[in-house]
Amino acid sequence: MRPRRILIGTLAAVLGAFAIAVFAQPPQARPQGGSSAGTVAVPTGLREAGRALFAEGCSSCHGFEGEGVPGQAPSLRGAGEAAADFYLRTGRMPLDQVGEEPLRATPRYSDSQIRALDAYVASLGPGPAIPVVEPGRGSVSDGMQMFNESCAGCHGTGGKGGVAIGAYAPPLGEATPTEVGEAIRVGPYVMPSFSEAQLDQRDLDSIARYVQLTQNPDDAGGFGIGHIGPVPEGLVAWFAAIAALLLVARLIGQRNEGDEPGGEEGGKA
Repeated sequence: MRPRRILIGTLAAVLGAFAIAVFAQPPQARPQGGSSAGTVAVPTGLREAGRALFAEGCSSCHGFEGEGVPGQAPSLRGAGEAAADFYLRTGRMPLDQVGEEPLRATPRYSDSQIRALDAYVASLGPGPAIPVVEPGRGSVSDGMQMFNESCAGCHGTGGKGGVAIGAYAPPLGEATPTEVGEAIRVGPYVMPSFSEAQLDQRDLDSIARYVQLTQNPDDAGGFGIGHIGPVPEGLVAWFAAIAALLLVARLIGQRNEGDEPGGEEGGKA
């Protein structure tokens, strides 16, 4: 009987250890690559901290429940954590003056405060999640093609910014890969948003990789001239060529004047 009891005890210990290993594991991280998500399950304490911060710094424009205030700011119900994260981490929110275009500035909140606000805004309803963007998985050539097709019209081929209809398209020199993905999914201000059906995960990675290239371009074999795009750079090249031709023509003209009869050389003869 004793060996049997030992065997049963051993099996019970093994099963107990197995149960602990399975059920005591921390919850898996929520995938963030999708274009939208359901109501996000976040720790209550983090969400409540975000609610307090929201009431203090955001509610005057967006309402205490994120319902929006007419003439002040839109509703944030369904905006998603990606929108909150993008605007807060780039310092575009809160605005100094209602109605002005939100431009990149120094963030007003710390990282922990931003995460709390993200959690609260995410709890207001389904919306785009913070994407996981990995430029290393993308293609520079594909990213350049998609950027030129969908983004360069406002941001410029080199990502240096430009003028869009009714707004200023900011330069992308400080944009992180995550911010690039967030902007694509959210469509901040007048920028259109792109769903996963339009630009999938690999497209996000490729565009972010191209944006990284514009931030640190390889100027091997020439001068970058500010990386302001092919058209203005081409004009600079033309102006430089015209100046060189004028200089050569001037030098040739001076030489011909010296060879004419009565000139300096002719007088000596």
